[in-house]
Parts: sequence; structure tokens; C-alpha cells
Amino acid sequence: MRIISGSHRGKVIIAPTKLPVRPTTDYGKESLFNILMNWYNLTEITVLDLFSGTGNLSYEFCSRGAEKVTAVDIHSGCVRFIEKTAESLGYDQLRVLKGDALKFAERALDKYDVIVADPPYDWDGHEKLIQTVLSKGLLKKDGVFVLEHGQDHDFSDHPDVLDTRKYGNVHFAIFGEE
Repeated sequence: MRIISGSHRGKVIIAPTKLPVRPTTDYGKESLFNILMNWYNLTEITVLDLFSGTGNLSYEFCSRGAEKVTAVDIHSGCVRFIEKTAESLGYDQLRVLKGDALKFAERALDKYDVIVADPPYDWDGHEKLIQTVLSKGLLKKDGVFVLEHGQDHDFSDHPDVLDTRKYGNVHFAIFGEE
């Protein structure tokens, strides 16, 4: 994986092969950030990265100057890897928490401009996560929730979906309030 833009543009990050992850492809990530850059000044946003895995999306937000990024993952190895990488890159705005992403969302008190989630494609909690993020008021005014998912899910008819995109095997559903 590599950081596409910002202060660490082009930086390649090699994650340990033993981590149980499927990082977002560079093509998918670049496309997502092109969308987000049309909606936000990324240097003025707060971000929640659920199911953060290798930290791929968190690093991209930090490299582009996000004010505050919170990464949540349940796997200890992932958490340690993100902490170590964030320290080596000097990302002081990146806070890493070990925990269940859905439970974190259910208990979170902060509000975010952008929430991203990349759960396992075969996870059965997508609908519950969408409901939790939207009903708990985790998004700031004009905030968005971006859910990465596989082809077996289709959220295009969801009442709160703003957009859906497909980039190869990577699918994004973007939720918010119009």
C-alpha cells in the first residue's frame, strides 16, 4: 500500500503478512479521496476510521492534513502496526484504539465530519453499523459515512444513501443527510 497524496505522497507502507486484513486498493482509495476533496477541505476535518486494519485510510487522511483521526480495530496486531507506523510518520493527530468497531460506534460521544468503515466483506453487521452511525448522531452537520463493501451488498436503495461507487472489486456506499 502507498500514501497517494499529501505530506507523505508516494510513501510505501508494508504491512506484516500475518495481519487479517484486505487493504483498500490504491485505485479505490484514490477515487474515494477525489470525491471527498470535492466536498471538504481535508485539513479542517475530523475522521473516524472503523475496522481500520492496516491504517491505510487513516494514513491518507493524516498525510492530507486532517485535524484529528481516530482509528479503531479489534485486532491487537493491527493496532500495534498502526501505532508504530503513525509514530514513524509523525502523525500526532492519529489516535488508535483497540476495540470492536460496532460497539465503539454505539458508545461514541464525539462527532465526525467523515466516518469510514471497511469491515470484512462477509460480515453480517453492515445494516446495524449504518443504523448506528446515522441514528447515534456521530456525524457533524454535512458529515458523511463511507462504507466499503463487497459486491454481495447493495445499498443503492437505502433512504440515507447519497452515492454509491464501484472501483473494480471495491464498492463504496456514502451515507449522510441531504
